[in-house]
Amino acid sequence: MIELYFGLMFAGTFFTAVSQVLLKQSANKQWENPIREYLNWRVLLSYFIFFCVLLVNTYAFTKVEMKYGTVIDAFSYVFVMILSYVILKEKFTKGRVIGNLIIIAGILIYTS
Repeated sequence: MIELYFGLMFAGTFFTAVSQVLLKQSANKQWENPIREYLNWRVLLSYFIFFCVLLVNTYAFTKVEMKYGTVIDAFSYVFVMILSYVILKEKFTKGRVIGNLIIIAGILIYTS
């Protein structure tokens, strides 16, 4: 049963990365006025996703120890890098790859 809550937290981390990519897409676009820059479908959807993830994580933390939450949240950096490559067509840089490998190594060390 505890796996369900870990799964919810992991899915929340993935959707957090999706919302960050949506915000980046919006920031990369040129807007005709400042209001449209902050009130467009990407920004609104992104904040809605953030809010839903907050609710799901709050519920999941009632069943999962706090120490595991930070480990699961660290995966968002990996997801953002992968989604940025797939959706935004950004290149993998040496620094990003090394940084994400350090994050993954930290996760493996912490969980072993």
